[in-house]
Amino acid sequence: MTLERRKFLQLTTGALALSALAPRARAQAYPTRSVRIIVGFPPGGPTDIVARIIAQWLSEHLGQEFFVENRPGAASNTGTEFALRAPADGYTLLQVTSSNAVNATFYEKLNFNLLSDMAPVAAIIRVPFVMEINPSVPAKSVPEFIAYAKANPGKINMASGGIGTSTHIAGEFFKMMAGVNLVHVPYRGSAPALTDLIGGQVQVTFDILPSSLQHIRSGALRALAVTSAARSAVLPDVPTLSEFLPAYEATAWYGIAAPTGTASEIVDKLNKEINGGLADAKIKARLADLGGTTIPGSPSAFGKLVAEEIEKWGKVVKFSGAKPE
Repeated sequence: MTLERRKFLQLTTGALALSALAPRARAQAYPTRSVRIIVGFPPGGPTDIVARIIAQWLSEHLGQEFFVENRPGAASNTGTEFALRAPADGYTLLQVTSSNAVNATFYEKLNFNLLSDMAPVAAIIRVPFVMEINPSVPAKSVPEFIAYAKANPGKINMASGGIGTSTHIAGEFFKMMAGVNLVHVPYRGSAPALTDLIGGQVQVTFDILPSSLQHIRSGALRALAVTSAARSAVLPDVPTLSEFLPAYEATAWYGIAAPTGTASEIVDKLNKEINGGLADAKIKARLADLGGTTIPGSPSAFGKLVAEEIEKWGKVVKFSGAKPE
């Protein structure tokens, strides 16, 4: 072999080795600029608040700004599609929620497949819904409400934050398990639904606990049950629905994902830092104020959670017969 050919092969081999190491080196240096977290809902709600808590923690511990970008629309599908179509470089992340699991079945034609188009990063918290009624309804417990509903089929209005939202599907799950006929009244968000519930235009709803807590504490609404497996620390005297309907459990949950193809080194770094935040006393306290329970774990554990929730809520969606507006 000539000297020139040997030198050429050495240079080529070195170049190939460097190109193979480049993605790993970039992943280890990540992040080198600001990172956005896409939230598919407007500012101010629980989804947005959770994302901002995590964004602040990541900013403080990874040395670059993590910021929330709200892209609401189509029950969070607008923001989800935008995030999952972004470059898989770790600089666009997605706040994944229980609404995404419902949407996977509720919408027959989405421009993305959540399970195959996302790289799970980390779960954050679960938050229960609360079954609550206007105090004028003559029921002080879940069994009394079920009896009242069966005695008045089709006469009790059940409010939700919109067709296909998690608050709607949680109510449909209750109807399915309790065998009652409630009239679904969809609103454009939880706030107007709660306004009419307090005003007596509707009689019952299944709302995210943080949104309703102040109304329950003031006596404007009567909480009959929370929908988590265990009682909520912020409403310890309110029973769980599973105490009366043993197989009932429904929670809103939040987590972080990236577009599929994102380097595993980046995913693992984000997972480690998010889990670190969930173990921090101050972060735990802020999330507990939302009525949430932290769910730290691996990326694969979060992916398993999403897959299980899609399967679970798909059955409820099909039972309800609900269709997009």
